[in-house]
Amino acid sequence: MPQVAATGYKNALVLMRIPFSVYLMPIFWFALSTVSGYELWRAVAVFVILHLLVYPASNGYNSYCDRDEDSIGGLKRPPKVTRELFYLVLLFDLLSVITALLVAPVFGGMVALYLLVSKAYSNEYIRLKRYPILSTVVVTFFQGAFTYAMVQVGLGISLPEVLQKPNAWFALISTLFLCGSYPLTQIYQHHEDARRGDKTLSLLLGINGTFLFAGISLLLGAASLLWLYYTTGQLRNIFIFLVCTAPVLYFFTTWVTRAQRDKREVNFENTMRMNKISSLSISLAFIAMTAAKFLS
Repeated sequence: MPQVAATGYKNALVLMRIPFSVYLMPIFWFALSTVSGYELWRAVAVFVILHLLVYPASNGYNSYCDRDEDSIGGLKRPPKVTRELFYLVLLFDLLSVITALLVAPVFGGMVALYLLVSKAYSNEYIRLKRYPILSTVVVTFFQGAFTYAMVQVGLGISLPEVLQKPNAWFALISTLFLCGSYPLTQIYQHHEDARRGDKTLSLLLGINGTFLFAGISLLLGAASLLWLYYTTGQLRNIFIFLVCTAPVLYFFTTWVTRAQRDKREVNFENTMRMNKISSLSISLAFIAMTAAKFLS
């Protein structure tokens, strides 16, 4: 029995998909790049809480509810879901809220709200993912603007300061970027989602519609960001962003071109490659902006 339980927890930890948190890093670095005067320990604490506790807890609960048999984000062959996964999710939830409260009470409250909303996305009784438009609005807002604000609150910045212009506009731009990346994570799962009765945005739009929607959202996000940098005199950041995100533009356009010729190109491997390239490239851009700001 102990060996069976150990195997169950090992598989449960895999289903928490901690490495998949790398795809959500850009929002943290974006929020960090637009402010200054925070303490380093706060930045480290917020990063660890979000990427090693909060996001894995959300991923784990999603896996527990969905019990996917096909590939999911970050896992080509997910192991079988066991009861141990539920216990591990509860542990991560508890650790997330407790540690966040120690950093800042408001930050702890925002983390708790984020976790509750993420549960509503997959929960069998609420299951927001059944509703393509509603789920898109909720996910892109909470993983975008809300998380942007949550990071800055964790850094010790007050909510009134977070909501000031142009910072509030930066937060909204993060939601635009999520609007571009979110449906792309669903584009290879149409069969699995349809089997469960989940009408995702990508399933609603179709493959070509998903590519078009993602392209427009990413273009609007990038154009809005560059305009804000221009109007606030941050010309260096324009150069950094364009250089660092060039690989994203290249891969996305070549992927769309290949997919027009052969729909088999719309698969798990290419979706994960797109996520990885965009996440690392955009994160690198905001890290470079942050470093340049401190070195100047």
